[in-house]
Amino acid sequence: MAESEKSEKTVFCTIIPPHVLDRLAQTDDPRFYEHARRTLEHDGSLRTRRRLTARRMVYADSSAGTPSDTPRRTIYDARCHETLPGTQVRAEGSEPGKDATVNRAYAGLGATFDLYLKVYGRHSIDDAGLPLNATVHYGRKYNNAFWDGEQMVFGDGDGDVFLDFTIPVDVIGHELTHGVVQHTANLEYYGQSGALNESLADVFGSLIKQYSLGQSAGQADWLIGSGLLGPGVDKGTALRSMKAPGTAYDDDVLGKDPQPATMDDYVRTSRDNGGVHINSGIPNHAFYLLATALGGNAWERAGKIWYATLTGGELEDDAQFADFARLTLASARSLYGEGDEVQAVLKAWSQVGVPAA
Repeated sequence: MAESEKSEKTVFCTIIPPHVLDRLAQTDDPRFYEHARRTLEHDGSLRTRRRLTARRMVYADSSAGTPSDTPRRTIYDARCHETLPGTQVRAEGSEPGKDATVNRAYAGLGATFDLYLKVYGRHSIDDAGLPLNATVHYGRKYNNAFWDGEQMVFGDGDGDVFLDFTIPVDVIGHELTHGVVQHTANLEYYGQSGALNESLADVFGSLIKQYSLGQSAGQADWLIGSGLLGPGVDKGTALRSMKAPGTAYDDDVLGKDPQPATMDDYVRTSRDNGGVHINSGIPNHAFYLLATALGGNAWERAGKIWYATLTGGELEDDAQFADFARLTLASARSLYGEGDEVQAVLKAWSQVGVPAA
């Protein structure tokens, strides 16, 4: 598929699901509902704008120059406004400044670039040296972070429910991986293909964290967004758990984590683009089961199977869970032959109720 055709379907992807913000917007406490409502309104307008402008987008920087083994990072400061990109505050190779948010964004972009290059041989998001741009301090107490098809954007959070969105490196890796999906299989952002889109972002976001920390599959916490929840959340550890979907939070403010771990609890809904942030728990859990069964570093055998499936050219944009599972089995055979990897893939998908053969 040509790049121009791919760009027509790019979407506006945020780390905080709409159902979480909906819950906050319906509370009686103005500390929670004011910022949640403002974030929902903002995100809704950006989604509409994204659909209207996607056909006119051109990735001019994608083919500029020769892909390098060094990232090209630029960090901008929106200074609490909502105009992108903002004022440039740090460029590639410059020394850290006093703003910890700027430094975390710069480091997170670098950690993402490093995993994709050093483990998978990918040169940036588009595999053609795309510059990595990010804007921090976006809006006033904006409760989200997003990839808009061209760059990363981070809110500061409201300080009660959510803290600074640059804190968890897996959040940065998650959002940038939406860009990788955009430039490869470009999965439709609805239903099971949309849940696969979200799951791939979680998988590689988690791998980026594990790689940067030097953690094995057994040492990793398998949480997405650990450290993001603020003091207003009493019973929550993260946004999602790949190890135990549905257990990341159970809180009076946030509600109960709705993610299923298996197809037995698959959620059928028209909200959130057909439950893309909810049902992603199923393929997330399959990857966790595979990675921990294989042991060692998850970015190696398990990650390479998932990456080969995403980038191999066989994954259709409307793929369902079973389609993806069958392709991961084929990838395992292609990479490793009829060994432990194939049996582990079969077992992982079987455990979540998705046929892989």
